[in-house]
Amino acid sequence: MSERLAVNFAGVQFKNPIVPASGAFGYGREYEKFFPLSKLGGISVKGTTLKPRNGNSAPRIAETPSGMLNSVGLQNPGVEHFLNVELPNLKTKDTVVIANVAGANVEEYGEIAALIDKSDVDMIEVNISCPNVKEGGVAFGVTCDGAAAVTRAVRRATSKPVMMKLSPNVTSIVDIAKAVEAEGADAVSLINTLLGMRIDLKTRRPILHNNVGGLSGPAVFPVAVRMVWQVANAVKIPVCGMGGVSSWEDAAEMMMAGASLVQVGAALFADPYAAVKIIDGLENYCDEQKISNISEIVGTVKPW
Repeated sequence: MSERLAVNFAGVQFKNPIVPASGAFGYGREYEKFFPLSKLGGISVKGTTLKPRNGNSAPRIAETPSGMLNSVGLQNPGVEHFLNVELPNLKTKDTVVIANVAGANVEEYGEIAALIDKSDVDMIEVNISCPNVKEGGVAFGVTCDGAAAVTRAVRRATSKPVMMKLSPNVTSIVDIAKAVEAEGADAVSLINTLLGMRIDLKTRRPILHNNVGGLSGPAVFPVAVRMVWQVANAVKIPVCGMGGVSSWEDAAEMMMAGASLVQVGAALFADPYAAVKIIDGLENYCDEQKISNISEIVGTVKPW
């Protein structure tokens, strides 16, 4: 692969801008049966918590028009397993490793960041869509104060690049982005899933045992593009875009909106090769458009 797709994001060098999103790719072991992980720009691993979590009760996946709902509930083996078992394997794959982390309170975020700081992880992505158990279950990411507090705790605990993953379930995602930037975030990623619900007409119960879940897939793409564009024009730190990206055209559109890096999630469930096809498509696009480096298109949208 040529250098035309290489990007520097928050000081980290990626061979291309395409990264499987957290929660959609696990630790890459299953997908490695289809292609070498070295083809990817990086991997944002399964959301990692301080202790192992079993996640929510089933059913926790529901299909929706042009997308899916999930309420998996951060099922994962915990940070110690990730650092001792999964990370050593991932570091042999010649790709950037992004640790996605989540906590039940501000102190937990700081504690898990401190543990990862001592490892070979390249970047930390912080999921602030988690419920704050000390504040009645309201997600950290829906208030500027909550988002800022988590950013501050993680920033103090690590010298690694910190990327805050923003929730779209807010009044102004721009205000949240500015709040985390002010507390030392090196980058932001957006959007996390939109809150949604489906109902079984026979039982009259929600399809998901958790009642509500996160909506992802092509249905959210226009919302994601809009929010990426708004945030990219409001902060000085780089933006990683995600939300419904299913093709190279989607990835290019997200980059024109202002994203320097692009994550791919739900598309991988429909097509395990989705990320690789997007990378190849961007390579061909650079050929056709005589683009010397894909970063040239970042933020080039021309609003009316």
